[in-house]
Amino acid sequence: MQFLKILFWCLLAFLAAVFTVGNWNRVDIHLWNGITASVNLPLLLLIMFLAGLVPTLAYHHAVRWRLRQRLQAAEQRAAVLSAPVPVALPATLLNETVPQPSPPTIPTAVA
Repeated sequence: MQFLKILFWCLLAFLAAVFTVGNWNRVDIHLWNGITASVNLPLLLLIMFLAGLVPTLAYHHAVRWRLRQRLQAAEQRAAVLSAPVPVALPATLLNETVPQPSPPTIPTAVA
């Protein structure tokens, strides 16, 4: 399985390199006040990809962190609620002696 994963990433890197070499064109980006930036197309695509990926990734990490915090709080509450509570017996029950049962009587057989 590890071999297939490495093969997949190598194939993806090869395709990215072929795309980069095939599309190494300068692209003019018109900014504010007549400023023009000349950027390579692969670099522009990488920047746009990261501009979409980073906020989404940050959002998902924040959601996972919040859910972990909520789960931890719920587990702590469940541990507190499920802990056995010691019952204090009244003093009158502690001083009383428990009566012992009398031995069973065996009826005599009638012949």
